[in-house]
Amino acid sequence: MDGYLNGESLAALLTLTSLEMVLGIDNVIFIAILCGKLPEAQRDKARTLGLLLAVVSRILLVLAIGWVMTLTKELFVMLGHGVTGKDLILIFGGLFLLFKGTREIHHKMQDARSPDNKPTKISSLQAVLIQILMIDVVFSLDSVITAVGMTEGLKHPIPIMVTAIILSVIGMLAFSKAIVLFIERNPTIKILALSFLMLIGTLLVAEGFHQKIPKGYVYFAMCFSFIVEMLQLWTLKPPKPPKVETQY
Repeated sequence: MDGYLNGESLAALLTLTSLEMVLGIDNVIFIAILCGKLPEAQRDKARTLGLLLAVVSRILLVLAIGWVMTLTKELFVMLGHGVTGKDLILIFGGLFLLFKGTREIHHKMQDARSPDNKPTKISSLQAVLIQILMIDVVFSLDSVITAVGMTEGLKHPIPIMVTAIILSVIGMLAFSKAIVLFIERNPTIKILALSFLMLIGTLLVAEGFHQKIPKGYVYFAMCFSFIVEMLQLWTLKPPKPPKVETQY
């Protein structure tokens, strides 16, 4: 236990927890968009179950770390590049995000043009959870492999990774409802979030084909776009009516 609670391990735990929360933002956005297509009574349940599925998938991948690391071994060569199991998962996961983002934007435009402006709903909670689980595996694989690299050389890497995953999901649970409500109340933010998912999908496909795009540039572009959109919402906000002083 002393080896687990030393300064190096605590620093790794803090860093890894922060990283897991940052990487989990993509997951929360995806869950928020899918939950928005459910009846309101089921949204909180789907959001909580979606994040719990993320915890389970990450912990299972950590415990099966030997199998995960075999995914980095070359399976075959295509176009002069070695293709690994991780590459295939990233490519198909990225294509799924591109498909999902494009489809949701198309549905959003159809809903806006419909006479009654009634949004399209997914009636099945199971269908939403299956889609969340699929993308949880993609995001979990990337974050677990990153975590393995960060904890390499530590005496107790697996307890540190599991603890960081649990702490990060507790943090995401605390803020996820606010994110879901914010996206639902602002349609332009929802379109921006879908665009972010498509950008992340492109990044995953490129990474699967060994085309390294610095993630810092991508996250900077996303933050810049979000700030511009927030300024736009602020400028369009109706001014408060002036206070009328009553004279007696």
